[in-house]
Amino acid sequence: MSFSVNTNLGALQAYNALYRVNAQTQKAQLRLATLKKVNSVADDTSGYNVGKQIENQTMQQKAQLNNISSAKNFLSTAESALQQVNDKLNQIAAKQIDAADPLKSSVSIAKDIRTLAAEISSILANTNINSTQLLASTDGSTAVSSSTFNVSGATFSVDFASSSYLSSSTLATAVGTTNLQCTADATVIAYDTTTVTSNVRSALGRVGNLTQVLDSRQDYLTAAIANNTSTIANIFDADAAMEQLNATKGQIGGQIATAMLSQMNSAPQQILSLFR
Repeated sequence: MSFSVNTNLGALQAYNALYRVNAQTQKAQLRLATLKKVNSVADDTSGYNVGKQIENQTMQQKAQLNNISSAKNFLSTAESALQQVNDKLNQIAAKQIDAADPLKSSVSIAKDIRTLAAEISSILANTNINSTQLLASTDGSTAVSSSTFNVSGATFSVDFASSSYLSSSTLATAVGTTNLQCTADATVIAYDTTTVTSNVRSALGRVGNLTQVLDSRQDYLTAAIANNTSTIANIFDADAAMEQLNATKGQIGGQIATAMLSQMNSAPQQILSLFR
């Protein structure tokens, strides 16, 4: 074994070992501090890129999930209004039968029917969310255009206007008070509820079908978000127990490496004994 005063190779090697141990210890301590396994792109270039792509996808899916909730609110509001309309149409149909009873006042019944029809028109004209009309225009004369949502990366429309269920010709104008006709003596009430009631029930059926579609897409998105979140956690989250072990091991290793470096630094002093 040769001794060199100018270059202490043993000390340099001990220093390099100490540097590596300290670097590993600091990395473990940083992971414990942030609870993240990947704190920079350099920690895992491939994993970082994949993880960020999945994070972006998950954020979009969460936004789509919010859109589903909004679409369901639209449908739920429309359903409640249509159920009220259906109930009032049933009342009108019953009162029309009552009008044929000579012991009943057809004039009073006619007023009741007009009142019910006016309530129906009011429901149609005032069913809205955030100023968006759902069933008819504010004067109840025409149907409204569809409301569109981005759901599961695809367009989803809550659309009654383009269907035969709630078009202006079949519902909005059909329940207007102008369609309640009475004879001159107000003894007979001519009001066809059959077609309108059928349209309302068809619209309720469409609401149910659209809600079923949204339920299915909501289930898919909820599962997809959970799976993506698990994948992101596997890529980025630190194993706290393992990192604590690494940090402790590194601290012990650092103390030992420091002691060895001290000994290696003092080794060349042995040469001084040759000059005594």
